[in-house]
Amino acid sequence: ITAGDFIFYLRWDFFLATLSQNMADRLNKKKKFVGNGVVYAELNEFLKRELAEDGYSGCEVRVTPQRTEIIIRATRTDKVLGEKSRRIRELTSVVQKRFGFPENGVELFAERVFSRGLSAMAQCESLKFKLTNGLAVRRACYSILRFVMESNAKGCEVRVAGKLRAQRAKVMKFRDGYMLKSGQQAKQFVDVAVRHVKMRQGVLGIAVSIMLPLDAVQA
Repeated sequence: ITAGDFIFYLRWDFFLATLSQNMADRLNKKKKFVGNGVVYAELNEFLKRELAEDGYSGCEVRVTPQRTEIIIRATRTDKVLGEKSRRIRELTSVVQKRFGFPENGVELFAERVFSRGLSAMAQCESLKFKLTNGLAVRRACYSILRFVMESNAKGCEVRVAGKLRAQRAKVMKFRDGYMLKSGQQAKQFVDVAVRHVKMRQGVLGIAVSIMLPLDAVQA
């Protein structure tokens, strides 16, 4: 083997090593983002079930060099905190043990949602409890629609699907105002929440879509 061939093979080995390292880094980045999404989905589902009666309206995860901060948005922050902050400490302990955070590595905060009428999650939970307590579907949906529009929303749509009265399942839609259905604007300005209500005749699916005003989105 000549010196030129030796240099060629050396460069080729270096190129293959660099290429495999780059592919491994890309794969690790992909796994990282997928893993973060799975953690957020499980955390959101846990908080949604635990804080359903307290006006849970979503959460935000912030990662800092010192610790991970989880901001819980709810309409009743006093219920989330509990007496002498007991409940928020219990939730912090559960999250820390479930996701393997180190000691003092995660902290939960409660942030108040001032405009309850502009939160699709809060209105979906409100509609769920109204239907569970036996209120008529039409009356419950129109009360949600009226409350949302009185909160200065651009538009609102409430959908209820399932066995409402007869054995035949159907879908009822209630709309008011202006509503976007497609495009980037629909993702940015429309808040959507879906819940399932277990009734005596079967499971009802309810969905609330709220077209937010511009100032609420910017805030």
